[in-house]
Amino acid sequence: MSGAEPSVFPSSGSPSSGSWPAALPAAPAAVARRRPAALLAALVVGATVALIGTQTLPAADARESVEVAELLGSDAEGLLETELTPQLAITEVEARARLEEVAASRAERADRVAKEQAAAAEAAEAAAEAARPKASPPVKGARLTSCFCPRWGTMHWGIDLAAPMLTPEYAVEDGVVLRAGAASGYGLVVYILGVSGDVTVYGHMEKIQVEAGDVVSAGQQIALLGSRGQSTGPHLHFEVHQGGLDGKRVDPVVWLRARGVEL
Repeated sequence: MSGAEPSVFPSSGSPSSGSWPAALPAAPAAVARRRPAALLAALVVGATVALIGTQTLPAADARESVEVAELLGSDAEGLLETELTPQLAITEVEARARLEEVAASRAERADRVAKEQAAAAEAAEAAAEAARPKASPPVKGARLTSCFCPRWGTMHWGIDLAAPMLTPEYAVEDGVVLRAGAASGYGLVVYILGVSGDVTVYGHMEKIQVEAGDVVSAGQQIALLGSRGQSTGPHLHFEVHQGGLDGKRVDPVVWLRARGVEL
């Protein structure tokens, strides 16, 4: 250039003098535009450094190996044993002897249980037998319509018990059926030899439910009431032959009362 550029500041003078310039010359426009970007970059770098500085770096010895037992704890002791415990054993003879002992013990126990069960069953049977009635009315709820007495000019050798058709009839005591079937005058009849030694007779039934030779118990159903034979209506004709089939015929009301049965 042909001449020197004018100086920004005067060659002489001071700020206190009136010759100090009133304002500095403005910075170039390019410099003004770069300053905000540079400031922003500086802030980002500073924040990153500060963040990294707050993190705790892992200790150098964290990568060192750790004992397996220390990781597994006390449970690892059995896993890490290298020596095996010797096996315990018995001979085959001893094993067979032991089996025989077990078999004998089981047999003894089974025998004891069987005896206890048999005793319990026997006791229950005895209790049931003691509670069972030893005598029963031949018909329950029946009405006495004819006595053991003369009737229509002849002797009526039994009693008549009236009830609806097909009313159940029962053995009055334990016994064995002597006869069961049709009979003249009775229609259908059953004869039973009882434990007392006497024979009881049941006549006019509609249906017989036992057979000759059957063992019956007191209160066991033997027939259904009817009106077969010489009958004027549904009823049971009941007789008692003392001492056997051909024995003396006695009053059934008295005979039953002696056994605790009231009609």
